[in-house]
Amino acid sequence: MNFAQLNIIFLAVSVVVLLLSLLKRTDKPKVLASVLVCLVLLTALTAVFDNVMIASGLFDYAGHTLNGFHVGLAPIEDFAYPIAAALLLPGLWLLFTRGRKT
Repeated sequence: MNFAQLNIIFLAVSVVVLLLSLLKRTDKPKVLASVLVCLVLLTALTAVFDNVMIASGLFDYAGHTLNGFHVGLAPIEDFAYPIAAALLLPGLWLLFTRGRKT
């Protein structure tokens, strides 16, 4: 299994959880705007700090597990985890706090 296949699983689960959490919400635009802001910030931070860590030699990737696309030095696969977190965590929060005042 390569990183792209693993990322598809994480992203699919995250999207499903977020969509399930939004089914009966009346404030969908507000929630989606918050998720979008979080998504943009996490992606930007990942782009900056992954490039710094790779350039400084903290870690490297085996070439055969990557698909070849990069943002600077960071492989595109690195962006799936912050994207999944930006989708999954608000979805779980909404599911587990449903009916309670937050």
